[in-house]
Amino acid sequence: MKFTRQAHAGWKGSGKDGQGQLTTGSKVLDHTQYSFKTRFEDGEKGTNPEELIGAAHAGCFAMQLSFLLNEADYTATTLDVDASVNFEDGTITKIILNLVGDVPNIDAEEFQQIAHEAKAVCPISKLLNTEIELKVTLKNI
Repeated sequence: MKFTRQAHAGWKGSGKDGQGQLTTGSKVLDHTQYSFKTRFEDGEKGTNPEELIGAAHAGCFAMQLSFLLNEADYTATTLDVDASVNFEDGTITKIILNLVGDVPNIDAEEFQQIAHEAKAVCPISKLLNTEIELKVTLKNI
């Protein structure tokens, strides 16, 4: 399977005082606000790259785990995944996935093994080992 998904970020102003908007091809995010304050402070309405990475990772991991459980003849009643994205000195230093699953008829050891396999093969988990392509356009020339 091969596909491409689209997202757009627009930014106006300086890094600290400016403001941006994010829109995804699906329009789930549609001119969603983000700024210095939504990224580095609490209380402002809007999103930030780290929570979007956390949501993407938690969602991808839960879906991957569901597929692997199905391959092993299990069906989860629920898989709840919380992702904590740790940011320190300009670097994402760690992502912690906290999984709580309700899977009938599976023992703890097998669930643990399948969950670790899902973490290893989840496309978002592997993201840091991917090619990054950059296309640059300077509008004011």
